[in-house]
Amino acid sequence: QVQLVESGGGLVQAGGSLRLSCAASGRAFSTYGMGWFRQGPGKEREFVATINWSGSVTWYADLVKGRFTISRDNSKNTVYLQMSSLKPEDTAVYYCAADFLNVGKIHPYEYEYWGQGTQVTVSS
Repeated sequence: QVQLVESGGGLVQAGGSLRLSCAASGRAFSTYGMGWFRQGPGKEREFVATINWSGSVTWYADLVKGRFTISRDNSKNTVYLQMSSLKPEDTAVYYCAADFLNVGKIHPYEYEYWGQGTQVTVSS
């Protein structure tokens, strides 16, 4: 079992930055691949980024590539999403997700554990 709690969301102007955190509790965090997803108003949940258990492999959605960076600190049981050059279309609830030994998976159904989400609003 893994419990996930996101934090760091908020209101930011276009062009600004935010760093989201996802704190995990439970056993063997370092064996879980982690992902960030988002769901905008009236939209389906979509993939943002994923990182493997060691942090050596990362994947990004084309929409965020070059602007967002996913990282993890296994000593703190935390995964991060650094978001820069934010756009109004990045407005969404951001969720972190975990799946055992997950590497490079980009579909929500491939993840077993989910956090409650944190709201990110980008004003124009």
